[in-house]
Amino acid sequence: MFITDSQLLSYQRCPRKAFLDVYGDFRQQESPSDFLLKLIRDSSEFRSSIVNNYNYQKPDYPHGDLFAGGKATEELMAAGVDVIYKGILMIQQSAIQLPPQNQIHSDNFPSINFVSYPDLLIKQPGYSRFGDWVYIPTDVKLSKRPKLEYQIVAAFHAQILESIQAVLPETAWLILRKKGLYKVNLEQRIQQMQETISELIAMLQNSLEPEVFISRQKCNICTWYNSCHAVAENQKHLSLLPGVTPSRYAVLKSLNLTTLESLAQANPNDLESYPEFIDGIGIQVVQQAQSVWENKVILRNGKFIEKLESQILPITDYKLTKLVNAPVELYFDIEAQPDISLDYLHGVLVVDKRYNTEKFYVHLAENPLDEELIWHQFLDLVWKYPIAPIYHFCEYEIQTVKRLAKLYKTPSYKWKPLLKRFVDIHQVVTQTLTLPIESYALKNIARWLGFEWRNSEANGAQSVCWYEEWLKTGDRSLLDAIVIYNEDDCYATYYIKEWLSKFLEERRRNDR
Repeated sequence: MFITDSQLLSYQRCPRKAFLDVYGDFRQQESPSDFLLKLIRDSSEFRSSIVNNYNYQKPDYPHGDLFAGGKATEELMAAGVDVIYKGILMIQQSAIQLPPQNQIHSDNFPSINFVSYPDLLIKQPGYSRFGDWVYIPTDVKLSKRPKLEYQIVAAFHAQILESIQAVLPETAWLILRKKGLYKVNLEQRIQQMQETISELIAMLQNSLEPEVFISRQKCNICTWYNSCHAVAENQKHLSLLPGVTPSRYAVLKSLNLTTLESLAQANPNDLESYPEFIDGIGIQVVQQAQSVWENKVILRNGKFIEKLESQILPITDYKLTKLVNAPVELYFDIEAQPDISLDYLHGVLVVDKRYNTEKFYVHLAENPLDEELIWHQFLDLVWKYPIAPIYHFCEYEIQTVKRLAKLYKTPSYKWKPLLKRFVDIHQVVTQTLTLPIESYALKNIARWLGFEWRNSEANGAQSVCWYEEWLKTGDRSLLDAIVIYNEDDCYATYYIKEWLSKFLEERRRNDR
């Protein structure tokens, strides 16, 4: 059996994924998304851009023969090669010391090999069994910061390397995007690595399937997501509730609040004594459980409201905080590639209630150099309606307006007054209501209300992939797909605003 650095990395991110990669039914595994493939491609390109600065050698061995690869790598190390690229480090498990409580049972796995694939092995002065030099493991990561999971893997490289060259390297290195070289503290990370690797082996050795936990930011691009989500839905797992993070779930488990019903019936005061649930988080989590359990909308003041099943009707004159009915309303949504600070599309839906018209305007940078052009096009459009509220969903649009204004030295009178016109529908919803949904993302709320996107697979990540592919191929159908998706986002924001206005007006009337 082989335990690899990629398994160790995967286990740190999600133990369940590491388990499913070995024991899962691969018929339930999805193909990688375009965005995941893009991340893999971007990572590879960044690695190549760094590695090409070195005069390296690669071990020569038959493809797939790990033992031959390990031997060939050792031969290069013995020869004192300055830099080794795509080397293979392999040792028997006995060479890595594990905590006594997590020792491996050899009768279950009589032969375990630890295998790591450091991006580079760089020769440094020192003393090893090969001569007056040692090798330092180095990984190239697209990440902007030295994540703990990367440092743990670097410690894994280093301890395997210790067994091979008979000396532990003084450090291990990460080469990061923007931040460059980062020195890993092996004294601090090796013990953590040993504990983590022993947990990984125990899980695989005993076929212990980890509990499902849906963490959307991490899970959305995983090829096992649909399989795990189906399990979570069947179990009514608390990780499907907005606000239930892994640390909060650990507290709930310690209190034996592990079912939707038990959490819905819990006393929020019992939770707020824990740091994870202070500042009203305990009340929010319990209300969220109540909303899902009863399939009801809950006003933040605690009143229960039956879920509306009827079609959305025209709203009436009613004002709540910033939610107003204006003669003209603008709905604004941006498509962007945040990693390179590029905003390539500004979509604006103009709803003119005086004439009962709706018109969508799209400002699209067919070339990244057109970002400034579409910024000014956006300003020209919104100033045609100088008092119209500008509805959007989440904070990105406001942050972008500030960024672009600074970047392109826009006079303050052209953009600062816009900030008072912005109305964040996400903020209004989350401060006003608790909904029986899994997430307060635009799609979750709008779909719960009955709105559907014309392309059900479209999302922000896919838009980034389409735009990148457009720049490479010139296929205009990709731009068309981006525009349709953005237009639907604007209409979804409009749909939610209309529903919310009507809903709150009905409650106000009922409470008279």
